Amino acid sequence: MKKYWIFLMIAVLVIAPFSATMSKTDERQLSFYHTHTSESLTVTYFRDGDYVEPALAELNHFLRDFRTGDAVTMDPAVFDILHEIQSESGSSGTYQIISAYRSPATNESLRGKSSGVAKNSQHLLGKAIDVRLTDLDTAELRDVALSLKRGGVGYYKASDFVHVDTGRVRQW
Repeated sequence: MKKYWIFLMIAVLVIAPFSATMSKTDERQLSFYHTHTSESLTVTYFRDGDYVEPALAELNHFLRDFRTGDAVTMDPAVFDILHEIQSESGSSGTYQIISAYRSPATNESLRGKSSGVAKNSQHLLGKAIDVRLTDLDTAELRDVALSLKRGGVGYYKASDFVHVDTGRVRQW
């Protein structure tokens, strides 16, 4: 009987965290509102252990360079970061998109107007997104993003948004 209880305890300690992780990651959904196009999108981009290709295609179009209409394949890891921010913060809000993919022409144009736009921006690669979250203060959004240690995090207090990307871990 004692061996049974030991086995049961080990099973609980090993399987319970695994099943909790599986239930968290089994389906990932995000809601967006694009501040420049006024478009909205709620999409389940990950299900049953894999990315949902039609959903990723919708996201690629939604997050296109709104100035030129150009689109790129966005790095799905950026969506995972956004999902994890919501999970960690307890948010159920909508992400307001300030900027996502930028064409080279758009990036150069913005660089001419602001010193805060990087020449080799992660936005050019579809690996970055600038956001607000409707039910989370941007300073808290920044703090949660930084705690993940999953890529770059920029905080733009005056413009009230946070940049997250899948590049190396850094902050500004």
